[in-house]
Amino acid sequence: MSKAFTKEDDDRPEPRPARRSEGSLPPGARNYLTADGARMLQVELDRLLAGSGEGLPSLPAGSPIDAADRVAEIRRILRTATVVQPRAGATDQVRFGNRVWVRGSHGERSYRIVGVDEVDPERGWVSWISPVAKALLQRRLGDRIVLVTPEGTEELEILRIDPDDGQRGED
Repeated sequence: MSKAFTKEDDDRPEPRPARRSEGSLPPGARNYLTADGARMLQVELDRLLAGSGEGLPSLPAGSPIDAADRVAEIRRILRTATVVQPRAGATDQVRFGNRVWVRGSHGERSYRIVGVDEVDPERGWVSWISPVAKALLQRRLGDRIVLVTPEGTEELEILRIDPDDGQRGED
């Protein structure tokens, strides 16, 4: 394919979730991880370990982190994680791993409540310790909550709650 039909950044490695610091969990808190998050990390680990053909990790040139550091980080995450399996069927109460649709002053949007190592703001994936997740967890369909953030307060109404094991679409 001609270079004219590709984006300039096509050669760059895919973005990774932000690396969390060791102290990003509250003291004594469990490192919860969704089942699909654990699978995705295992796939990444396997890819890194198979990359060089010699069992030595490798990442594409220009990668922002050293492959050996990423391997160590993934192993630490998987070793310390409490993997939460998705519940079957629809639910009327917000739980870890659910995707929740809300309506507020900024319109309708959805959040998926995930572990601190899975956060992806572009996909609406928020950590279970974030203000929005704390406000939503254990609430029920139709509840109205007040979300308090550094930017101010917003009233949200819970419109829909879906179990989400990562195998379905994002909408």
